[in-house]
Amino acid sequence: MKELTTIEELDNIRKEHANVLLDFWAPWCGPCKMVTPVLEGLSEEMPEILFCKVNIDEAQDLATKFGIRSIPTLMHFTNKEEVSGKIKIGFSPKPKLIEWLNSKN
Repeated sequence: MKELTTIEELDNIRKEHANVLLDFWAPWCGPCKMVTPVLEGLSEEMPEILFCKVNIDEAQDLATKFGIRSIPTLMHFTNKEEVSGKIKIGFSPKPKLIEWLNSKN
């Protein structure tokens, strides 16, 4: 999983990749620690999606840009646009994340 720290890095990633998942997290967050291995596994199983991590303590500009108030927060972008309804807050088990990633809304 790629670690992003700046808005510029995200803009460059989104220019190159049409399907991006952002995981907003922090090292002190218990549920974040639970979702990390799930996302790492999915990143291997779903190579069509570029999985990226954003540590909110180190990338406050990115967290502010997207109005992140709770973590973990996952945001899924397709076709270089944020997909309406493609924001997930909190821990979800792998089957639920797969269902969410594959859903149209």
